[in-house]
Amino acid sequence: MKINVPYFIEPFVDTGLGNSAYLIGSHDTKKGILIDPLRDVDRYLHAASERGLTLTHVLDTHLHADFVSGCREIAHQTGAEIGASSEAKVGFEHKPLTEDSMIDLGAFQIRVMTTPGHSPEHISYLIVEPDGKTPSALFSGGALIVGGAARTDLLGHEHTHSLAHDLHHTIHDKLLKLPDEVDVFPTHGAGSFCIAPVSSDRTTTIGRERKTNALALAKNEAEFIKQSLAGLPSYPTYYKYMREINQKGARILGGVPILKPLSAAEVKSLMDEGIVVLDVRHQKQFGAGHIPNSYGIRVEAPLTTWAGWVIPFGSRIMLLAESTDQRLDATRQLIRIGYDDLAGYLEGGIEAWARDFPVETVQMMSAMELRERLGEVTLLDVRQTSEWNAGHIPSAIHFEGGRLAWEQPPFTQDQPVVIQCASGNRSMVAISVLRRRGFHNLIQLEGGINQWKKHGFEVEKDQSNLIQL
Repeated sequence: MKINVPYFIEPFVDTGLGNSAYLIGSHDTKKGILIDPLRDVDRYLHAASERGLTLTHVLDTHLHADFVSGCREIAHQTGAEIGASSEAKVGFEHKPLTEDSMIDLGAFQIRVMTTPGHSPEHISYLIVEPDGKTPSALFSGGALIVGGAARTDLLGHEHTHSLAHDLHHTIHDKLLKLPDEVDVFPTHGAGSFCIAPVSSDRTTTIGRERKTNALALAKNEAEFIKQSLAGLPSYPTYYKYMREINQKGARILGGVPILKPLSAAEVKSLMDEGIVVLDVRHQKQFGAGHIPNSYGIRVEAPLTTWAGWVIPFGSRIMLLAESTDQRLDATRQLIRIGYDDLAGYLEGGIEAWARDFPVETVQMMSAMELRERLGEVTLLDVRQTSEWNAGHIPSAIHFEGGRLAWEQPPFTQDQPVVIQCASGNRSMVAISVLRRRGFHNLIQLEGGINQWKKHGFEVEKDQSNLIQL
């Protein structure tokens, strides 16, 4: 960060979503601007208050596909003006922004750049120093990230190549025209499914990207497009709902919801009416005993990825957690991705349920036992394709865990299946999903492929068992 600048930047990184929001404040005027906030906004408000800032504007770079924007929550609680791209055509009160737009904080200005590619309405924000000419910081959203740019395929295959063309123009004809010294603050970063993983760094400079970013180094547009579409991972199913919600404007919550305590009998009654039970405890605790037909997704999974991947969007949810902090963390993660129909939580936890109703357990298998029985059971690897390609257990078949809620798995309901991921987190999610679908002869490989490797057992890299449906 440069010294003697008239502003400060405070980042707020959410590692589960792989996103960063930014608070920009003027040292002199004590005015502040917030860019790309998540929906639980209390931490931003606390930071602004601690620094004595008045939030005058809250800005989005684009219609986010991976989280519900917190702009309306901020505006509701502070009176800050919402700024969004004029091309986003949002359905709530806001200031439409174009390249002619400028936000003046007195000591410096923020100018708007149209930067389509990751999405058609994408804009970026450029801080210009008091001379009105010298740019010093770029808030690039997904238009430029460390080592790459955010993906262009989230609006459907029919738009992928035209948006990649727009992204090429954005990067080569606009962003790389900025001085090398300009600091770059992307929204998307490591952990986000909006990108192909490139770097764990979350900020960069134009000069660094000019020298090291593969998209900046592409010799022509065709090479650029090929590079931009390479290595893209699958992404959670909830993404398809976020753009419309952010365009229309999500329901204003007014804060993180405080959930209602429910007795075991009340939970049983609600389950009979179709409510979803989400157990956010550690996978070992879930395996040792859980409510039948519940989802087992530990809060650190993270929920923003896996609940959003396997729980039908719009479900009414009841939480089972082991502590108040764990329940609050789960609530925050769920509202960030639009899962805000939260009926309450089971008071007293699994022990309260077990006093009156049956619990289910998950059978475990060690790596040693699996090696001895490898020919007797079906082994299902639920990791991402990139992980599978990097090495897998011999005779395993591959089926990404996120697909198990929606597609027919490659085995029958009665055959014994050992489920395996890297360490046990995702395999337990997969088991809970499959049990809800009527598969009950399921076993978890304890410690996943990591434990298998610790024993020094063979790992193969050929793709002969890869199932592509």
